[in-house]
Amino acid sequence: MKVSFISASPNEGIDDREGRKSITAFPPLSILYLAAVLEEINVEVSILDQPALGLTVEEAVRWVIKEDPDVLGFSALTSSGQTAALISNKVKQKNPGITTVFGNHHATFNAERILSKYPSVDIIVRGEGEKTIVELTHCIENEGDLKKVRGINFRNEEKIVGTSDQHLIKDLDSLPFPHRKLIDVEYHCVIAGANIAPKKFTSIVTSRGCVYNCRFCSCTNIAKNRWRPRSAAKTVEELEFLASEGYKQLIFVDDAFTMNPKRVIQICKSMRKEKLDLEWICEGRVDICSYDMMREMVRAGCRVVYLGIENANQRILNYYNKRITPEQSETAVKTAKKAGVDVVAGSFIFGAPDETREEMWNTVKFSRRVPIDIPQFNILGAHPGNDIWNEFVAKGFIDPEKWWEKGVAVSEVYPYAKVSRDEIMRIMHNAFFQYVYRPSFLAKQTVKTLKSLYRMNVFMNNLSRIGEIRDATNSVA
Repeated sequence: MKVSFISASPNEGIDDREGRKSITAFPPLSILYLAAVLEEINVEVSILDQPALGLTVEEAVRWVIKEDPDVLGFSALTSSGQTAALISNKVKQKNPGITTVFGNHHATFNAERILSKYPSVDIIVRGEGEKTIVELTHCIENEGDLKKVRGINFRNEEKIVGTSDQHLIKDLDSLPFPHRKLIDVEYHCVIAGANIAPKKFTSIVTSRGCVYNCRFCSCTNIAKNRWRPRSAAKTVEELEFLASEGYKQLIFVDDAFTMNPKRVIQICKSMRKEKLDLEWICEGRVDICSYDMMREMVRAGCRVVYLGIENANQRILNYYNKRITPEQSETAVKTAKKAGVDVVAGSFIFGAPDETREEMWNTVKFSRRVPIDIPQFNILGAHPGNDIWNEFVAKGFIDPEKWWEKGVAVSEVYPYAKVSRDEIMRIMHNAFFQYVYRPSFLAKQTVKTLKSLYRMNVFMNNLSRIGEIRDATNSVA
């Protein structure tokens, strides 16, 4: 039995003959975990990271034909689902006997739609995949009954069948480390167009899930409103392994890395004890941002903290169910700075259903007042899996059959929007340039860079990419 996995490229430009290499891609940990559990049961595995390699659809198809797997699995997000479907269709034309499987967020929340629209997709794996992929592989190899495999959808006599949900993995320490050696790719971490991790870089996850129910996020629904941590000891064991493999920089991609400050401090102290020479990046909530935790993080090599500030207006934050205040955001930024974090980035989301122009500019002014180093401005999106999508579908603002494969900016479909999508994009664009080109900001950043070896290294490695950085200012949340 052989299984091949593909992390598909974004849908935009899927017919581009030249392909599009994505320097923002992280290692696809979801399928690297699946590969690791399959190898434990002696299943041969191969992986293609299409966006990281910049391969076209045809090149991806040729890779599959050369690998000749029994099962072809796709990690499909809303941004890449159509590309994955196109590849599966072309592969099926050349090898009708192959079994194609879709997983990850897009597949989880669109299982029946995908199977209905794309005959080339045979099976959908919903939610967390490690248990399911082992059961599914055994079932396919032994020609068993798919109805006995938990957490999947498939066709049975032209009807779509869905089995009961798979149980979440309670003990994440029981999982093997992701099989990173299956992919020989140079990865980077890019924020606002700047590569902030120019050394040998990878990603790591130390917990799964989140309990905060932010309305623009689907992570809570995937993890069933639960947060499950790996132990500090197992986390540090993987960090030691990564250091031994020559990695110098990494990002913690947890949905809620700072959920338990005591655990974070324990991880950081263990990293220092083991003298791990790693520089790292993480996300954090502004309401879980104590000085003691931040200081331990800096001592252990934390160089960048990405804070979810989102908005300066409490009314909008309440709509997002963010459960924070602007005052907490300002305090968190100052605390991170005081603790010695080299770069504090902040994310902001514009375009709540009835957000006014004045409220948006209030957020812009707020972003200038708090001492963040990198602002990331996003436009609010609705996509299957997040609560805003469910609300808009229920109210008739979104036709799910039109938008389920792409998602949509809320301001594009909300009939009472006070600011158009195009104007929001202009506000974000102008806000970014007005932010970074302020003389006082540039002067402060220059002084900080001269005092920081990390910042200086990042600056030198980005000199050749100034034009790209200038163009990478806006995105959709």
